[in-house]
Amino acid sequence: MGGQASSVEGVHVVVVGGGFGGIAAAQQLKSQRLGFTLIDMRDAFHHNVAALRASVKPGFAQRTFIPYAETFGDSFVQGRVERVDTERQTVVLEGGREIQYSHLILCTGTDGAFPGKFNAVASYQTAVQTYEDFVEQVQAADSVLVVGGGSTGVEMAAEIKTEYPDKKVVLIHARIGLADPELLPSVRQQAKEVLLEKGVELLLGQKVSNLSELQLNVTQKNTVVTTDKGDRLTTDLIICCTGLRVNSAAYASSFPGCLADNGALKVNDRLQVQGFSNVFAVGDCANVNEPKMAYHAGLHATVAVSNIANSLSGKELTSYHTG
Repeated sequence: MGGQASSVEGVHVVVVGGGFGGIAAAQQLKSQRLGFTLIDMRDAFHHNVAALRASVKPGFAQRTFIPYAETFGDSFVQGRVERVDTERQTVVLEGGREIQYSHLILCTGTDGAFPGKFNAVASYQTAVQTYEDFVEQVQAADSVLVVGGGSTGVEMAAEIKTEYPDKKVVLIHARIGLADPELLPSVRQQAKEVLLEKGVELLLGQKVSNLSELQLNVTQKNTVVTTDKGDRLTTDLIICCTGLRVNSAAYASSFPGCLADNGALKVNDRLQVQGFSNVFAVGDCANVNEPKMAYHAGLHATVAVSNIANSLSGKELTSYHTG
């Protein structure tokens, strides 16, 4: 089965997803000598907070990936989780491999467009090369259109303009306000001012009407883009930073009655998935009303692992409090 041998007989925790929440959970399980297996599609942790810097700066991508095996050895398994069999307490991977669990921690995070996210079954070397190839596309473009002005789009436009100040960078956003709505209005206004100071052109309250017909992430000189207001502009490179969503593919079919509207798992204040005492949700895939941040995912992981340990020793479970 693989995984670290447990100091407690019959205990094997499966952690699905090796993002910030997943590695925090795995590290704490390791330190408590609780048997576990960490599963992720990639063979390396992706520090995706730095993904957009890696998209513009040559040689930076290799600093954003850390191979799981270096930290977790045989307790790491690379693969795509297709479903969870809650009756048999097994996680089923693409290809049919099954891994049994006594406890399950789901940390699947969010999914979205490259380069902000890199959610694919791939090796460390392939992932790094994919970013290096993208840097070449950015370098070849004289003008760039960033579609979507949430936090990812704002950062993408700022990174390009900072690294290549002579390039024309346009950001188009369907709403008037930039960045995430959960942020304070003063923070969102500051993001707008920073972009304008850097020379980013803003098209707010507009959408790209022909996005499905356009090739993304590849430089094609003088590509014509139309907006829903009837405006036309030309650009060399189009980067889409919209469509960030909860990555529920691994568990949606297994927990149909536990899903919020956005695909996140409904949890109690102990981060147990609704109806399951031995299944926990951590990070973006937990339906907790707070900004989605790596810091919060780490706090969730601490609560989940503590509650597994507490349940084994008969202690009272810990509650998670936002704010």
